Order: sequence, then structure tokens, then C-alpha cells
Amino acid sequence: MTTPRTVDDLALELLGKTSDALSPAESRVLERIHKRESISKDMGVTHEDDATYGERLSDHVAAVGGSWGFIIAFGVVLFGWMILNSQILGRMGLAFDPYPFIFLNLMLSTLAAIQAPIIMMSQNRQADKDRAAASHDYEVNLRAELEILRLHEKVNHLIEAVAKIDGQSDGKTK
Repeated sequence: MTTPRTVDDLALELLGKTSDALSPAESRVLERIHKRESISKDMGVTHEDDATYGERLSDHVAAVGGSWGFIIAFGVVLFGWMILNSQILGRMGLAFDPYPFIFLNLMLSTLAAIQAPIIMMSQNRQADKDRAAASHDYEVNLRAELEILRLHEKVNHLIEAVAKIDGQSDGKTK
């Protein structure tokens, strides 16, 4: 029976580096190989579990504010505001925001000033998710590559053992 290899042994054997020269991702992968643990996980779920209320709110605002439903509803409200103040209430002398709709412009500017940073927060969070997913993908790919190398090594060892057995059996029959 072979003795279990350490992470240092795996680092030298599979990556040709000492454990001190490994990147953090390589160290994590080799630790998982050594412990025979899976490395795969759903990064979307992991990232959502760690999200704060504000981060989830910014994602929701970005999802709503970037939808066709919002654009159409907002267009209808704006058009309704202008018709109400210029045609309906304007003819009765009761318009609360007559043309050039200064109050409407103030509200739109306020909305844009609040909505833009919230959407940027959501985009930054998405970029963080993408970076975490890319890092995890690298680790999974590295693990797969190292496992394939280990399998090649085992297959080569088996081929050599079979060849040795065949060579011995060929010598006995002659």
C-alpha cells in the first residue's frame, strides 16, 4: 500500500512547484484534492446568500429600471402628466405644473440622480459576481486538469505493469 501524499508532494508532482510558490487558488485546489473533497458549487447561490439588503434592493431597482415595462409605464406617466397639465387642467386654469413643466423636470432630475448610483451599485455587484465566478471556474478547471494528469499517470503505470507482465509471461512460454 502506498503512503498518502501530502499537499507538498502533490504540488511538486502535479504543478512542478513547491507549496510556497503556489497561488492561493492552486493551494485551495491541491488541499481539496488531498482531502478528496469536491470543489464545485453554485456561485450564484453563494453570492446571493452573502448579499446585504441594500445590494438586493439595488439589483431589484436595476432589474425594474432596465425593463421595457418600466420604460413604457414611465412614458405613459410622462405623457399623461403633460396632457393633464397642458390640455385638461390648463384649460380650466388649474394646471399645477404648466408648460414648460418645471416641476416635472425637477422630479425627473431627482429620479435620475437617485437611480443612476443605485444601478451602478448593481453593476458593481454583478462585476464582483463575475469575478468570483471566473475565479471559481479557474479552480474547477485546474482541478479537472490535475485530475486528468493523475489519471494519465495511473494509466501509464498500468500500461507499464501490463507490459512487464506480458514480457514475463512471454519469457516463460518460450
